[in-house]
Amino acid sequence: MVAPKSRLLDVGCGDGALLEYLAREKDVDGRGIEIRQSGVNACVARGLSVIQGDADSDLPDYPDAAFDYVVLSLTLQATRNPRKVLHEMLRIGRRAIVSFPNFAYWHVRLQLLFGGRMPMTAALDDPWYETQNIHLCTILDFDELCARDGIVVEQRIAVDGRGNRDGWRLQGSMANIFGAQAVYLLRRRGT
Repeated sequence: MVAPKSRLLDVGCGDGALLEYLAREKDVDGRGIEIRQSGVNACVARGLSVIQGDADSDLPDYPDAAFDYVVLSLTLQATRNPRKVLHEMLRIGRRAIVSFPNFAYWHVRLQLLFGGRMPMTAALDDPWYETQNIHLCTILDFDELCARDGIVVEQRIAVDGRGNRDGWRLQGSMANIFGAQAVYLLRRRGT
């Protein structure tokens, strides 16, 4: 989803693995923002340009259209105000790439139905009392938010629990059941 030689901001960049990959494979000029000091330290050790910051409070400090892409990988559900963060991303970048665990994934549904407890999967791997995830959503929920807010979905990919994205089950409305995670390429309407 990322064009070579792009300028990119990775929000919630963790240890910098994605930034490092994009710099190496796509010659991306990447920057990162990470809330945890240990993540910032890991990024700096990789030679990456990363600052410590919070997606909920620090994105307004970035200028309009400063990046080609703003990435939020498996972090949206941990923000206090996901809608605001999403709009800030689209203000800062020409496009946004957002991924999140799908709370309507069949494995999650079965754990709730038969176990009666908050589910744990590869993407939702912390117990409910230790998770940073405070705004879980489904693929259909995210589609509805984008439509309501006039956000154009250029591409949507659903992957299963093993990271595969092939197969009829991950297409269309079936993705909401069989997709463990979703990845979206977004832009503002009119751009």
